[in-house]
Amino acid sequence: MQRAIHVLPSEDTASAADRGATVSQIVQALEEDILFGLLHPRERLIENDLIERFQAKRHVVREALAQLDRIGLVERPPGRSVTVKDVQPAEVEQIYAMRELLETAAAAWMPLPLERATLERIIEIQHRHDAAAAAKDIRAMFRINIEFHQALFAHCGNHYLSEQIELMGKKAHAVRSFSITKAEHIESARRDHWQIIRALQKKDRAKLVSLCREHIRVSKDAYIEAYQSRFLAQHQPA
Repeated sequence: MQRAIHVLPSEDTASAADRGATVSQIVQALEEDILFGLLHPRERLIENDLIERFQAKRHVVREALAQLDRIGLVERPPGRSVTVKDVQPAEVEQIYAMRELLETAAAAWMPLPLERATLERIIEIQHRHDAAAAAKDIRAMFRINIEFHQALFAHCGNHYLSEQIELMGKKAHAVRSFSITKAEHIESARRDHWQIIRALQKKDRAKLVSLCREHIRVSKDAYIEAYQSRFLAQHQPA
């Protein structure tokens, strides 16, 4: 049986709750709840609970849930409760196949060398990512990681491509929940980012494309392994 979950507001959403959260604030908070494992696959999101948590109007909460549905993080079957999406391994493979196609295409088309100011900004972002990792500030790491990839792919020379990369990255939030807090995966991501920076500095396009391909596979593999252990094992005969 599915169980309802009641999540206390984070520090970032508490002040917003005092005045009534906006759609974007609710979407961001619930995205992070899913990413950090506070909301699990198949768990219900109850409108009244969200209205109380965010001190928001019902239509605001419904629009936030609709946006999460469009991203692919929740499911809203007609006449049934909204639940956190249970992303099946086959769908994960499809999402990551799309991510690989898009991100390697962006790396292949990116004009090299990057402008000095652009490269310096990417390096500055990664220094902040390192600091967040050292402080074990997972929420800051999550946000700065997004900032790193946005800054990188914004310069692929195709706005529509970078827009689709961002969308597919959001669809992968639930997938990344199985790797984002693990020390070995944090270190792997940090190391990959610096290798990407070095490839940019050396104008090594082949290495850049290869790194963009390999970088996203860690979270996919971790999710599928955890999913099979958690859900498929439940259906094995005793």
